[in-house]
Amino acid sequence: MSLRPALVALLLLSGLWPGLVAARTVYRCVQGSTVSLATAPEPGSRCTPKEIDDSAVQTPNLWGNMGVFSGVLYEREQDGKLVYSTRNLPGSRVFLKFTVATPPGEPAHEGLGKVGKPQLAQHAKQFKAAAKATGVDDAWLRAIAHAESNFDALAVSSKGAQGVMQLMPDTALEYGVRDPFSPQQSIDGGARYMRALLRRYNGDRPLAAAAYNAGIGAVARYKGVPPYAETLAYVDKVMALYTRYREAMGIRIEVPAK
Repeated sequence: MSLRPALVALLLLSGLWPGLVAARTVYRCVQGSTVSLATAPEPGSRCTPKEIDDSAVQTPNLWGNMGVFSGVLYEREQDGKLVYSTRNLPGSRVFLKFTVATPPGEPAHEGLGKVGKPQLAQHAKQFKAAAKATGVDDAWLRAIAHAESNFDALAVSSKGAQGVMQLMPDTALEYGVRDPFSPQQSIDGGARYMRALLRRYNGDRPLAAAAYNAGIGAVARYKGVPPYAETLAYVDKVMALYTRYREAMGIRIEVPAK
């Protein structure tokens, strides 16, 4: 690989987008509680492919909410080919060093919920049941509810979204929510809607959150997170809350691999 393609690979891995290359696959690899980005699946890691399109308005953040950190892009041979990864695996050699800023922990947002301390007591049984029924993890559902309504069962937005999960009437109807102000029905419907979004976007949480906020059509139109100020702030906020709820629930937090 020449220097220019390698630099492009680094820009892709660190969440920047030069607009110089065609769509390609980047792998988000998790091993224990550490995360790396790579141009090929890593041995010993659980890797998820992420297709990145150079026509996307907003490049997806593949790291998660990890603040500002410095790392190393390593080069090594794998199956007879040169591959690149931010994890130091056997046979790796340092290729380039980088610094990347992932979403901040206290973004501004005009929604009802404010970024703050996790509220684990709010509708705890309903969130646990919805998570078990849908397979969408409890911490993620709580992050959405926190950002949307601050867990207020009677909340109504200026756009007409209702209840704990702030479902729009058409969405509530689609997912069988007869009483949008019932915490159980709202959380159950919101969880099933979120499951559908996560399946649509192959587990990409920022895209699922963006669609929850701005709609599936907007995500399709912009081929990624829509460049609306409210939606960008909302996605950052939900990702920050997700980290806080995972911490509060004793779930190991992901950190960059070294």
